[in-house]
Amino acid sequence: MKKAIIAMSGGVDSSVAAFLMKSQNYQCIGATMKLYDNEDIGLSAERTCCSVDDIDDARAVANKLGIPYYVMNFKEEFDKKVIDKFVSTYEAGGTPNPCIDCNRYLKFEKLMQRMQELDFDYVVTGHYADIVYENGRYLLKKGKDLSKDQSYVLYSLTQYQLEHTLFPLGKYSKDEIRAIAEKNGFVNAKKKDSQDICFVPDGDYASFIERYTGQIYPEGDFVDKMGNIIGRHNGMIRYTIGQRKGLGLSIGHPLYVCAKNIEKNQVVVGNNDDLFSNHLTAENFNWIIEEPKESITCMAKTRYNMKEVPCTAYVNGNSVEVEFVNPVRAVTTGQAVVLYDGDYVLGGGTIV
Repeated sequence: MKKAIIAMSGGVDSSVAAFLMKSQNYQCIGATMKLYDNEDIGLSAERTCCSVDDIDDARAVANKLGIPYYVMNFKEEFDKKVIDKFVSTYEAGGTPNPCIDCNRYLKFEKLMQRMQELDFDYVVTGHYADIVYENGRYLLKKGKDLSKDQSYVLYSLTQYQLEHTLFPLGKYSKDEIRAIAEKNGFVNAKKKDSQDICFVPDGDYASFIERYTGQIYPEGDFVDKMGNIIGRHNGMIRYTIGQRKGLGLSIGHPLYVCAKNIEKNQVVVGNNDDLFSNHLTAENFNWIIEEPKESITCMAKTRYNMKEVPCTAYVNGNSVEVEFVNPVRAVTTGQAVVLYDGDYVLGGGTIV
């Protein structure tokens, strides 16, 4: 009998993933990753994905399914690999995607390491994506429910990780998953999906960073493309490329954040047209397909919720140069570019 560790967050998706694996006669254990204490992130009683309520929900489902359940402490690794990187990326002028790092370093590194230690076969998560084996290689595909597809945040998976990972929700829609949860009387069947970064539940990233670091990030100048000062900003970490709201500038037409000059502590603003670019460079690129020898024509996403756009990707060592057929808006350092061919993920990397 194959054995699987089910990553259970307390939400409906991972709960149904556990049900589906148990229904397929896998020997299962449920595991919630304890990533932080609320005190660590400057919160007292906020409901977050590591809250007591979520652990209780995950444990209740595991008990209902008759599978063992454990809380595994990965706080040190999460702090080092996810939160510290989140903070340093903002401090360097970028905009991070901590969900990608959590998948890379926690779910599919630390939890998979625990899988090996326990002599289990698979890590199972509630992601909406699919894994197939074709022509001697494991490949990552979009989930059936394209409105919930999470393949974008999974581009870093290696061949070994793909071989030992199962995404049982990949062939279901969200409505079907909720129906399964309700039919089986799961306590979290109608629980809302989490929309925010788990350790910043109120969405105020700048205040979180100031609480976490104990630093105050100084005010500076808003400048136009020519370097003319047109106002004062409230600290570099409060702005991201493409941002319009919250600038506090009034010059008769909309302004957008176009760039950040860390050395001068300046935020460069301009018109919407100034946000478009034809090119980006991505580093730490992970190819899920066999790495192309020189270049590949494909589709690309530079943000989780954006529509794919046509491009050509050129391999340059461990980095990739992406040339877009049409200019793309608000390409942002720290975000990921993920390449697709239809439903297949080709690979991805971090925009620099």
